Amino acid sequence: MANGGIIGPVNTVNPAIAEVKTTVTSSTPSAVTTQPTTTTVDYIIVAGGGAGGGGESRSGGGGAGGYKTATGVPVSGGAALGAVVIGAGGSGATPETVGASGSTSSFVIGGATVAATGGGGGGGGGQPDSDGQGAPGGSGGGPGSNVNCRAGGSGTCGQGFPGGPAAAGGTNCTAAGGGGATAAGNGPPGPGFGGPGGAGISFSGSNYAGGGGGGSGGPGQTGGTGGVGGGGNSQLCLPAKNGANNTGGGGAGTLQPSSPFSGGSGGSGVVIVKEPGKNATAPGVWSMNTVYDFVKSDNWVQTPAFISATGGTITEDGDYKIHTFTASGPFSVTAAVGKPTADSAADYLIVAGGGSGGNGNGNSPGGGGAGGVRASATTYSNGGPSAPRTACVAAVTLTTQDYSIVVGAGDTGQAGPAPSPGTRRGTDSSGLGLTAGGGGAGSYHGGGGGCGNSGGSGGGASGGGLNKSGGAGNTPPTSPAQGMPGGDRPGSGPDGSGGAGGGFMTAGADAQGPGGATNRVAQGGAGGGFPNAFGTSGENSGSYYYFGGGGGGAGSQATPAPVANASGGIGGGGNISTAEGPGPSAAGTPGAANTGGGGAGSNNDSYPVVSASGGPGIVIIRYKFQ
Repeated sequence: MANGGIIGPVNTVNPAIAEVKTTVTSSTPSAVTTQPTTTTVDYIIVAGGGAGGGGESRSGGGGAGGYKTATGVPVSGGAALGAVVIGAGGSGATPETVGASGSTSSFVIGGATVAATGGGGGGGGGQPDSDGQGAPGGSGGGPGSNVNCRAGGSGTCGQGFPGGPAAAGGTNCTAAGGGGATAAGNGPPGPGFGGPGGAGISFSGSNYAGGGGGGSGGPGQTGGTGGVGGGGNSQLCLPAKNGANNTGGGGAGTLQPSSPFSGGSGGSGVVIVKEPGKNATAPGVWSMNTVYDFVKSDNWVQTPAFISATGGTITEDGDYKIHTFTASGPFSVTAAVGKPTADSAADYLIVAGGGSGGNGNGNSPGGGGAGGVRASATTYSNGGPSAPRTACVAAVTLTTQDYSIVVGAGDTGQAGPAPSPGTRRGTDSSGLGLTAGGGGAGSYHGGGGGCGNSGGSGGGASGGGLNKSGGAGNTPPTSPAQGMPGGDRPGSGPDGSGGAGGGFMTAGADAQGPGGATNRVAQGGAGGGFPNAFGTSGENSGSYYYFGGGGGGAGSQATPAPVANASGGIGGGGNISTAEGPGPSAAGTPGAANTGGGGAGSNNDSYPVVSASGGPGIVIIRYKFQ
């Protein structure tokens, strides 16, 4: 058996279907026609890279062109895919100006247009100080400049990373590299040096979308190297290198003692469509060599093509399944693609239990902080007029195994008049290797007040004393931050409100005082709103469901007027009582169930048994199943 041995009858193996890869390097009305038997394709699209900044020195590298990639995209066999536009790289900058940004690449597949954003240009450098700010783009351009230290340009979420940070070189600043597809540009390794560009991404054995290197900070020093994937190198006393064409690589910043002082141009973009090979069929048993050859060539069909899993409450949204856990339990993945592709990725929302509100005997306890929030969504709404927070947080790649899901309980509330321990908080939630920290409890009132407890979001300080701080948020620290701090009690006089609990998106309001219904309302920090793709749990508002709202801080009983419009933050934060003032006791409301909302402060004539509790957390997992 020369082939390594065959078990069973001799096979009559049909030849394997060869993998087809089409690379498009120029704009065309229709460039790809699939094979008759092709039903799915993989692709990558890369935009044009940004140019490096101009100047005799201290110019930043251009950012890589943005990219988009997908696997297993359904197509009709033998069908022609739509028009392809290849984005040009930005032109090299003239002296002391920002490099030109690259152009958008796009193509049509399945009747939908897919587009990638051009890379940002690098900041300029020279004498006098120029505009050294790196431009935003698919990946951001690196900063340049001479006198003032500038920032790198931002990348586009899901397409690339920002340009690197500038670093001071004596009284001047040196230049950084442009961002790449998988990493930010790098700062200079020392005074006078240029920073390297960020790394690109690999597709079908080749690298694309690497950032450009930064220019040197001064004569005689080494310039930055281009990022892997087509980024240009900065060269001492020589023209800056261009980004490689059909990679989307960024151009390098320049360091030349004589004209033209121009930065390197960005590389043009590319579109690549791959038709995965299929395994041959045989009536018998596979030979070892045949299996080995197919695996080695990446032509072994993955079965099943999508994820299968159990656990929690399961709902469907189009091609996606959503598993919602309101109690701890297993998330059992019974089948997975087994490769880091879009078909084996899962989005997640993990919310810890909220902190309880503080307790008070006649005066102003703090609101509870929200449970920490960890999520792979790229945008979150804060329910207000400001722009949503943007964060590039990768989905997790699932493998076949049992994942333990823990849903944290809210803090059960505080009995008075004893002070709450300084570590009091809701219970952590966890899953898929990630943990969200429980929200910090609000401070009780008594004995001069106290500081709020730290947690995912921090609890509010008590208003009974002066100069007390709210609890720290984002504890333990995560990136992006899982929550914000609780409100402080500044030295503004007696008889004020308690500080509010922090929320996922905003800090709790500081305590207000002295007295008076109009100045002793402390609003809980706002939680984060997530698109309805994460299911229908949470506090509904428009097209978002909100989690992680901070509890309101209680007001003073020093005046008879009730507190109006005092509420917890959107996302389940508890509202403070409106029955404050001498007379009947009234506790604040707890955080809403399965939002991780913080409980409100409870201001009463006499201590209740317990104050308002924090809301329990939740874990939601979403993946493609067909």
